[in-house]
Amino acid sequence: MISRLFPSRRRAPEADPAIPPGERVYAIGDIHGCVDLLDDLLAQIDADDAARGAAETSLVFLGDLVDRGPDSAAVIDRLIALAQSRPRVRFLLGNHEEIFLGALDGEPKALRLFCRIGGRETVLSYGMAPDDYERLDYEALVNRLEQIVPAAHRAFLGDFEQIIVIGDYAFVHAGVRPGTPLDQQRGGDLRWIRDPFLGHRTRLDKMIVHGHTITPSVETQPHRIGIDTGAYTTGRLTALGLEGDQRWELQTGLPQA
Repeated sequence: MISRLFPSRRRAPEADPAIPPGERVYAIGDIHGCVDLLDDLLAQIDADDAARGAAETSLVFLGDLVDRGPDSAAVIDRLIALAQSRPRVRFLLGNHEEIFLGALDGEPKALRLFCRIGGRETVLSYGMAPDDYERLDYEALVNRLEQIVPAAHRAFLGDFEQIIVIGDYAFVHAGVRPGTPLDQQRGGDLRWIRDPFLGHRTRLDKMIVHGHTITPSVETQPHRIGIDTGAYTTGRLTALGLEGDQRWELQTGLPQA
């Protein structure tokens, strides 16, 4: 009788997040100018995709293509060509793209930050000699950037998205602010947030796939999957594969000795 009056309140297990039927997604973590690792990982993705059979396959790049590593200009060239050669390739705006675009526009704060967070390597990747870079003040640097960075690169980066939702997953660069609906998230949080997002411990409306915060391996929590494995410093660039309710990892590069 008691069981009839007070039925069990035990919640059914929540279903694992899933991608819509017929789709497959590869999310690629922070590249940071490592074109050799990018080429290796794209080859792995192509082989893995072919082995798994037919699907509508999307590639989602989580941002921070540039800075710190040696070949940012080559990374952008590769990805422009990739987007032109195949459908369903999408790009998220990272904080490093935000700062690079600000530096190209001559914003003083962005210029100072750009030079502190790996922008030197980006400038050199466009063919400037190190000695020439060291002699430039901020005003001269803006003028040189205008000369050496192709307009196509600026336009490409300027078209990047803030957030991408596919099925039960949301893809962002850095994270989201818990408690705020996805369609009301601030762009600054999507590109820069760490806490309170990283320290959150319960599910959100979507499973968040993100980069921005380096971890030794893919980090999975109830509300998020972090796939920035520090390509420019560890030699490891990671992709997360998603299909149905399944997920798997691809990784290239070895830890530096």
